[in-house]
Amino acid sequence: MRGAHWLALFGLILAAWAALYAMSIPADLRATGRVYGAGFWADLCNLTPDGAGFAKMTLMWVLMSAAMMAPTALPAFATYEDLSHSGAETRFPALVGGYLSIWLGFSVLAAAMQLVLFRAGLLDPLGSSASAGLSAGLLAMAGAYQFTPLKDACLSKCRAPFTFFLQHWDEGAFRNGLRLGAVCLGCCWALMTLAFVGGVMNLAFMGLATLLMVFEKLPEIGRWLTRPLGAALLAGAVFVAANGI
Repeated sequence: MRGAHWLALFGLILAAWAALYAMSIPADLRATGRVYGAGFWADLCNLTPDGAGFAKMTLMWVLMSAAMMAPTALPAFATYEDLSHSGAETRFPALVGGYLSIWLGFSVLAAAMQLVLFRAGLLDPLGSSASAGLSAGLLAMAGAYQFTPLKDACLSKCRAPFTFFLQHWDEGAFRNGLRLGAVCLGCCWALMTLAFVGGVMNLAFMGLATLLMVFEKLPEIGRWLTRPLGAALLAGAVFVAANGI
């Protein structure tokens, strides 16, 4: 079953998007329980300032990370698969597991950040910014990060996965996955924090952000996207700050 691991990976991505769609269903439909049942889905999107709320938000960020970040790594995963055709020993599940472990850690930190911002009155219960200052600050941070050497360094590795894997091949599949996840995190963490601006449960925002992050990692497209995107985000920060929205 040579393609089983790919089917499992795409199944994971589709399942994560399906779960996010389920969470984004309007409250009046969720409340009927006809589709999702038992109040779990109805409550999952709503943040409460306690341990249960933190657990729910962590789960939501885990789903977001899987749905949005796994597609951005597909070229790297395909490159890893191609290396097996040359006789190299590969462990695809271990690679993906290492990659997703990094984003699991990010999800915990993002959920903690969301809880802190909610308690400070800067986010509403659904995780959207309730402060023009917060929105402008996050947009400015993400825009400025697009021009940093760290962003460039991480993108250069994501855009050349063959070279990346050759450099670290002896470390094994799981550690290669961890390294790939860390590099991917270096590329995308600032853009992911914009979920607090666009709406944590906003599928349109998540879809657009995923496409931008996928394109940014493609060598021929991404080099024309990174800095214009940064300029647009900085302009957005100025607009939000000036208009108080």
